[in-house]
Amino acid sequence: MRKQPKIEIIRHSLSHILAAAVFEMFPDARFGIGPAIENGFYYDFDLPRTLIPEDLVLLEDKMRNIIKANFKFEKGNVSIDDALRKFKKLKQTYKIELIKDIKKENPKSKTVSVYKTGSFVDLCFGPHIDSTGEISPKAFKLTKISGAYWKGDEKNKMLQRIYGVAFATDKELKQHLAMMAEAEKRDHRKLGKELKLFMISDEVGKGLPLWLPNGAYVRKKLEDYMYELEKQNGYDFVYTPVLAHENLYKKSGHLAHYKDDMYNPVNIEGEKYYLKPMNCPHHHIMFRNELRSYRDLPVRYSDFSPLHRFERSGVLTGLIRARCFSQNDSHVYCSQEQCQIELEKILGLFEKVYKDFNIKGYWFRLSLPDFNDKEKYGDIKNRKLWEESAQIARAALKKSKEKFEEVSGEAAFYGPKIDVQIKNVHGKEDSIATIQVDFYMPERFELEFINEEGKKERPVIIHKSIMGSFDRFFAFLVEQTAGHFPLWLSPAQVEVIPVSEKFEKYAKDILNKLKENNIRVTMNEASESLGKRIRTAQNQKVNYMLIVGEKEMKAKSVAVRDREKGDLGEMKIEKFLEKVAREIEDKK
Repeated sequence: MRKQPKIEIIRHSLSHILAAAVFEMFPDARFGIGPAIENGFYYDFDLPRTLIPEDLVLLEDKMRNIIKANFKFEKGNVSIDDALRKFKKLKQTYKIELIKDIKKENPKSKTVSVYKTGSFVDLCFGPHIDSTGEISPKAFKLTKISGAYWKGDEKNKMLQRIYGVAFATDKELKQHLAMMAEAEKRDHRKLGKELKLFMISDEVGKGLPLWLPNGAYVRKKLEDYMYELEKQNGYDFVYTPVLAHENLYKKSGHLAHYKDDMYNPVNIEGEKYYLKPMNCPHHHIMFRNELRSYRDLPVRYSDFSPLHRFERSGVLTGLIRARCFSQNDSHVYCSQEQCQIELEKILGLFEKVYKDFNIKGYWFRLSLPDFNDKEKYGDIKNRKLWEESAQIARAALKKSKEKFEEVSGEAAFYGPKIDVQIKNVHGKEDSIATIQVDFYMPERFELEFINEEGKKERPVIIHKSIMGSFDRFFAFLVEQTAGHFPLWLSPAQVEVIPVSEKFEKYAKDILNKLKENNIRVTMNEASESLGKRIRTAQNQKVNYMLIVGEKEMKAKSVAVRDREKGDLGEMKIEKFLEKVAREIEDKK
């Protein structure tokens, strides 16, 4: 068993101290579970009233009093029957259910462990620190209240979850809180609303984004960029329908492995059809449609068609976790001899894309199977194929000299994969893209080509998605740039601001000149003060503001203000057009 770091034990102990504080405030509270999590802890409660933010301050004070009292964490092993009687007397229905679960999972269990902290007693496996006084009273903070279904099941009662963060020192806590404050400013949902990029409406449905003109422009630029890049590198673009017959997903294995993440089927003329959760089975059918020679390989399909997945409402997160999205999705069908070369080419494409988008600090993860996980990998018959595909991916990564790590249990159910990992604005590790080497699906779909000896041979499939989903990549870009899109991507490239109404005609001439040169430009007319209009443009993350007054009108020029650098001085419009054309071309 892994030895827990001290900070994890402190965080778990704080969840118990929180529960003790809640018990003091609400003697009739019913207690769920309270584990340590990354950077902190939480505890779920069934309470007589709905919590409000002010309650967190009161609970923090109570927790600090408990810490100051230096209560011991006293462990006791009691018989299951005694534990059931004790918690029944305390009316702790959720603890009773947990004890029964323990007995059901291990019928040989005779005892359970409980911990006493002051007057509060909780069911827990531990471990805990020796006493509450070991915790720094300034190194934790309660952060938010949310709802959580008991045991994560939507059929169960919704409990109230209190989250907290905790660190070894108050300095670390302050650093974390500062990072969280910055992350909140950069949240793509907040900026999406402020910059009019996208919206989500309950009238349309949870997790179903509506792309507003500004966001749609950026998304189209992402799609156009990948379309041109992939066309230049031998990919052919295809379209696939949003529905498919259930037999397709039975053949692919998705109904066996992925059904919980798919929408319920619709009945069409007595047959079941599913909303498409991924493109790969459709592409396999397209490849199989004609007999291929080794001379035809590799075949490379790309597809931007929309996908639908049933994400639970509790995990929906703007564009990062949505129910409808489009992937930058490609499948390469090649011979085994070509596989490593294709992987190396794909890794080269990753390098180019991330350079153009100024994405830094990423690394690769070689995600391998854990064959002890029988539920996910139990029906794998040929481990040799998996080992071969993992070795090919490993060799390509080593040759590319890219930084990578190997992790067991993260492979897809049909093969190992290379995931692109990066820290998000919250400091957490995220996967933003993936490459998968697949020997499995060619067998299931009986895919073949004629090799050089005139014999039938199975191809290898490489699943590739450089941007992941366009939606998620867009959200990532918004948060990484804080909405300050580079000029070539920006939905608000230039705003013309006349000093007063007298100069609006000249401002419109400038506006039209920019439009003729395919610059995204707006004009803010003089109904408000000049300073306020400049601030508004700045808040809307406009790359360049062109101020025009009497001086500029006489000189046939504009006063240029850069979003980042401030005033750049007076400039002829032709010179400004040359400047922005170079910047767009260079993708700076």
